[in-house]
Amino acid sequence: MNSGVAVLQGGFLLANKLCSPLSLSSLPKGDWSRVRKPILDAIREVCGQELFCDQPNTSGIRWKKKLVCALWLRLNCQEAGEDMETTWRTNPLFSIQSGFPDLNYAVLLELVKSVSAAEIFAQCLLCLPGAQICTEVERLAHHVMSSPTSQEDVQLFLDVWWELWKGKDEQVDNQETMFTTQIVHLFPQLTGLSLPVAKRRKLDTSDVLPSVSLATHDVLHVLLHSLKDMRDHTSTTDLCLQALSISLDSLYTSFLIDRAVTLPTKRQMDILSKVVAIRKKNGEKLSSELIREAQRDLRASHSPSQFQPSKMNLSQALGVIMELAHFWSGCGLLKLCDSSISSYSAFKLEQSVQRVLEALEAVKVSETMTERDDPKTLSVEENILREVVESLGFSAPESSPEVNAKVTMLIINHQLEAYQDFAVFFASEMSWVNCDENWIKCLEENQEAFQQPDVLLTLASTLMSQFHLGNVSQCERMKKVIVAIFSKLSLEDKNRTLAGMLGLSGQGFFGCSVPTSIIEDFQQELNFVFNSIIQPEGGASAAHTAVSLVAKVAFQNPEVTLTSCCHSAVFNKGAFSFMANILQQLPGLKGMVGNDEAQSTAIENGVKKAQGNADGRGDCPTKSSLLCKCLQELIRTKVLSNTDKEQFLQFTSLLMKPVMVDEGGERRQSFLSPQEMVNAFVLPNLFTKSHHSIDMDLSLQLLQSALLVDLQDPSAAPWVLACSPFPLLYILAQLLHQSLRCWEQPPEATVHQWSMDTKELLVSVLSVLVKVVGSEVASNPHRWSRALFWLYSQMEKLDWSVRFYLKPVWRDHFKNEVPSSLLTVCDLPEQEWSGLDLPQYGQGTGLLAWIECCSISDFFQSTMLSRLALNRQQPDHMIMFSKGLLLALTQTLPWCSMSQWSRLLRALRELLSADLLHVPYSLEYVDYLPLLDLRGFSCELQLSVLLLRALQLLCGCSCSDWLSVHGWAHVGRLYAQALREIVDALRAKLPLTSSRTFTASPKHSGLPSPKTYRVLQCASTQSSSSKNSTASAEAQNEEMQTVPSQEVLFVLSQLFCHVQHVQVMMPCGQCEPLFLTSLEILSHSEAIMAAFPDSSSPLESDITRRFLSSITDNLQNKEMKAVLQQKITQLMSTAV
Repeated sequence: MNSGVAVLQGGFLLANKLCSPLSLSSLPKGDWSRVRKPILDAIREVCGQELFCDQPNTSGIRWKKKLVCALWLRLNCQEAGEDMETTWRTNPLFSIQSGFPDLNYAVLLELVKSVSAAEIFAQCLLCLPGAQICTEVERLAHHVMSSPTSQEDVQLFLDVWWELWKGKDEQVDNQETMFTTQIVHLFPQLTGLSLPVAKRRKLDTSDVLPSVSLATHDVLHVLLHSLKDMRDHTSTTDLCLQALSISLDSLYTSFLIDRAVTLPTKRQMDILSKVVAIRKKNGEKLSSELIREAQRDLRASHSPSQFQPSKMNLSQALGVIMELAHFWSGCGLLKLCDSSISSYSAFKLEQSVQRVLEALEAVKVSETMTERDDPKTLSVEENILREVVESLGFSAPESSPEVNAKVTMLIINHQLEAYQDFAVFFASEMSWVNCDENWIKCLEENQEAFQQPDVLLTLASTLMSQFHLGNVSQCERMKKVIVAIFSKLSLEDKNRTLAGMLGLSGQGFFGCSVPTSIIEDFQQELNFVFNSIIQPEGGASAAHTAVSLVAKVAFQNPEVTLTSCCHSAVFNKGAFSFMANILQQLPGLKGMVGNDEAQSTAIENGVKKAQGNADGRGDCPTKSSLLCKCLQELIRTKVLSNTDKEQFLQFTSLLMKPVMVDEGGERRQSFLSPQEMVNAFVLPNLFTKSHHSIDMDLSLQLLQSALLVDLQDPSAAPWVLACSPFPLLYILAQLLHQSLRCWEQPPEATVHQWSMDTKELLVSVLSVLVKVVGSEVASNPHRWSRALFWLYSQMEKLDWSVRFYLKPVWRDHFKNEVPSSLLTVCDLPEQEWSGLDLPQYGQGTGLLAWIECCSISDFFQSTMLSRLALNRQQPDHMIMFSKGLLLALTQTLPWCSMSQWSRLLRALRELLSADLLHVPYSLEYVDYLPLLDLRGFSCELQLSVLLLRALQLLCGCSCSDWLSVHGWAHVGRLYAQALREIVDALRAKLPLTSSRTFTASPKHSGLPSPKTYRVLQCASTQSSSSKNSTASAEAQNEEMQTVPSQEVLFVLSQLFCHVQHVQVMMPCGQCEPLFLTSLEILSHSEAIMAAFPDSSSPLESDITRRFLSSITDNLQNKEMKAVLQQKITQLMSTAV
């Protein structure tokens, strides 16, 4: 026991003596004055003199609560007749309460009244179950009404009433917990008793206390009728106003609302400021406690009561209140005098009446009244309420901006109720910024309160509005603290803030006139950020830091930051991947900004010119993302090298890919949508003829990457439909038409210098696009019928073969139209095919059209091969077909892309394998007849000779001027590709990886014969030693297999000679692909000789060396000749 408890116990013991012959346990209410002095003196000594002031210290409040709890438990122990032998073991307050003399309820309540402990008493009441609360309220009312009844008694009753309606305090200490525990112990028969739980104080439904079940105990009924009984003792205006205000608020929260009413922050601030202004007139100072109590009052007035009425309805409760109002009005107590003391009560009453009147109107409109609620009675009582307010004549003082600012800052500084909502309001009031130093100080000291995206955006707007005032130092402080607040946000909130900043301005803080010093500081920060993340190290931690740094500068200036990201990604080698990863984690920067009128107009005109009035155009873009704007500006002002273009392509491709939020999670939208990219970088280049910074190849590559992203996410909507799909198809078809005869176009006559790579890219893009559009047309053909017919009609202007690339779009809607000459060499059904009379396809050009169809697609190649009209029984037909095909091949070869050429080679192999193509093989590159079985290599040899004959025609004097230098180079690449495919076929027939299993057969004398080798296959893994005669030996099965090593070497030598022949014939004899092919052939021959050393004798090797060397002597390029002859010498030395 400490000295404070002893002093308090001594005061009560002295008071117990003073009331002799009575005791404190039997002391009447009127005799409290006899004993109050020693008790209050003891309390004053322990708690301090300020305990009886409006704002006692914290220590004094704790002592006061401890005293009230101890005395109330002492009283309860008396009533329960608790056994002292057990109480001292279980009651932690036993040592305190046992030292006090026995007392009664009157002493407890008089003490509560004397030390202004109504709040503490109410908090203890709330620790009791509902039935017990009702009983205690009745006891309180009985005590107040017992003689003598003073104004202080009525005040105590009203204070306890209102504290009950405020609910449990946010801070629940050990005293209340111990009090509740002991009550449970003393009265175990009471139900519904629970330990106090802290509640947040906010004006929303989550903070409403749980309803107390009072089936037979109506607290509001007891309170209202008790107040009615003590109306004669309520003889001051202030008490009458308080009583009416509390009664109306109790009625409002019990009958007229079922959930908390959330007031707008501005309305709350207005009410609180008026409270401060009124109390200031009463001599009170602005403090956190004053605002806290005002907020509690406000919350209690707008939250559903925990005490649900059961014995009265709305009309009855309102009738009691109106009876009281009528009585006090008749006594002249509802008129304000000049005293400022009553003004706060009048303000609260005015607010209460306004709330009740509005709620009553809503009740009548919503028709939610019970059967016992009389509408006429309610209307009469509404009029009485209005008369009461009018009779007051109260006019609340207007709150000034200065008071509003002080109240708001005080709430934020002390983190009072709804301080974050007040932070939003604080940030939006631009008029407060220049009030005094406290505004920026509040911002700096309470950064946590402003860590909300909406608040930050409001602060950003406030900062931008301050730049023009010229207060640079204050602007710098504001910017610094705003950026610091942003840096502490989570990544999700950062993205929300960045998206909001884009809505304000694409240039962030710098969208208006900004002081030079702030611009320079930001530029230094920007340079530091990107210099530090160009070479990232440290794994995930470094990546997270990089994202945070980029987000920080992006918040200040999104456009400049994105421009720096794009510059780093395009021009810093290998940085595109890291930059894309950073931006993918900052989706808040992908918003749309502004109208790009120039680009929109160009695309619109291009679409109209391409399409006319056809349907299916889609929506033309009117806006572009900030990223697209930055990329466009970058490529408009910089010259891109091939490496830069590749990084640009990789960067945009990564940004178009959807990002996984987490492992196994859902996909998040890509940072750059394919539609945005196509609208920004592809359509402007394709739909207009003017010069653009992006070349045609890059535009097509971007379109291809966008289409591939769409294929990777088949569940996504077909974005292509919003990019003018049918005009786009027509433009691509036009480009393909122009590229068909690219070698015939003089460079100066065209805007674009076509290449076979461009043609290949066009075909690849078209093949993907037609599948996407075709599937949409097939799903809803009626919707697209007009656009479909328009597109097909436009194909009449183009080469007949182009429309076959668009076949997946119209499918079976139209017949396949081909040159009429093709129908003479193919048996094609009339219901699917029709002929066209084309001037360039006259008589005898059927095979030319046939071979062109074979190169278009695998489907048409299969059709052409299966429908070929050729009579193998007529030699003349076979010879004419073979010659005609050779001529057609010669005409088609130079304009084939790599994919088309591969299809043609496949078709030629099919013809050769089926003996439908006659290609005689002459021994012009053989000094003597080889005694080899070359039947297994006839296809390779015939195909090589066929290509040789075609190139002999092409390189002849009549055709040598067909092609440009680039054209001949392309022909060389095609021929080299064909020879590589033949060599690959030879590799498949003689795999070198299993050469170790081959053993040479014994050599034969006499006439040369094919050398044979054996493949040994062991039937058992166990062998026996000749020295161990007792072990059983298992037989080994040997399977003879002829290995055509000499045949392959012979075929390779023929291929080498053919390549050399072609290289010498070609106008550009220094064709590098052919030279590399020759080296590849020699290298493969060397590998065969090393794997099969018996394939060639020394004499044969020497003859072969001389022969191959003589072939290379015809090369004009000395360097190539020297390298090849050296390789030949090395080859023959390997054989020896």
